[in-house]
Amino acid sequence: MGGEDDEKKLEKALDLMRRVPPQNISKHLAGLIDLCPSLTEELLSAVDQPLSVKLDDMKKENFIICDYNRDGDSFRSPWSNIYYPYISDGYLPPVQLRTIEEELNSAFKIYADMYYGEGTLSSVYVWDIDNGFAAAILIKKTIQGTGCWDAINIMEVTERLGRPSHYKLTTTIMTWLKDDDFGMNLGGSVMRQKEDDIASDGGHTVNIGQMVEAMENNIRQQIDGIYFGKTRDIINGMRSLTSLSQKKNLTAGLSAELAGALSKRKPLE
Repeated sequence: MGGEDDEKKLEKALDLMRRVPPQNISKHLAGLIDLCPSLTEELLSAVDQPLSVKLDDMKKENFIICDYNRDGDSFRSPWSNIYYPYISDGYLPPVQLRTIEEELNSAFKIYADMYYGEGTLSSVYVWDIDNGFAAAILIKKTIQGTGCWDAINIMEVTERLGRPSHYKLTTTIMTWLKDDDFGMNLGGSVMRQKEDDIASDGGHTVNIGQMVEAMENNIRQQIDGIYFGKTRDIINGMRSLTSLSQKKNLTAGLSAELAGALSKRKPLE
């Protein structure tokens, strides 16, 4: 890729990353950055990586780290609003947005437990944009050594005076499932987007929650049909659902029926 301009390099790099299993994205992304240092910022902002986790020492709670709560090499906790490792000049949301952030974190902590089970991590980060705000709603469910589900929901909210607020949701799901006993390794990612205009007189938390819930349910159903449905079809096609004794009985019955039919035939004159 040495003689090409950065735009073409980036296009090929992104095309390559789309074909990488989710559990290997960080490794291959680091290799691409070493190969093309000039594309570091573009690659880090354009490629969704599997979510990582850090401990909030003050609140003694884990939180999800990603590009949306990063400032340099430090990451802001949604629980204490403090950066780890500590920095004094990192971005902090204004008071009004911090209140929305706290409400969303409380709501999605309950949502994650209800939908994904105990031990699921969630973190929400809010920042200001023109005429509104944006929020990153992150959910991570890990089954140690056998699988992972990472949900990255980016919501952009445009507030309009006297009119319903405009919501734009972009959801990326990265998942993988591994079973060494059967040599199975499934993985992939999917991205979907939806926009809607909804009245927000009572606040944004309910609207955001309902859109994220509907989007994730839809994607879960698609993944179940594509990955697990197809896998079941392949496995069922590879093995017989009829036992050996049933096969023998069936063969014997067919043979007897065929012999009886032949014995009834009149000999040719």
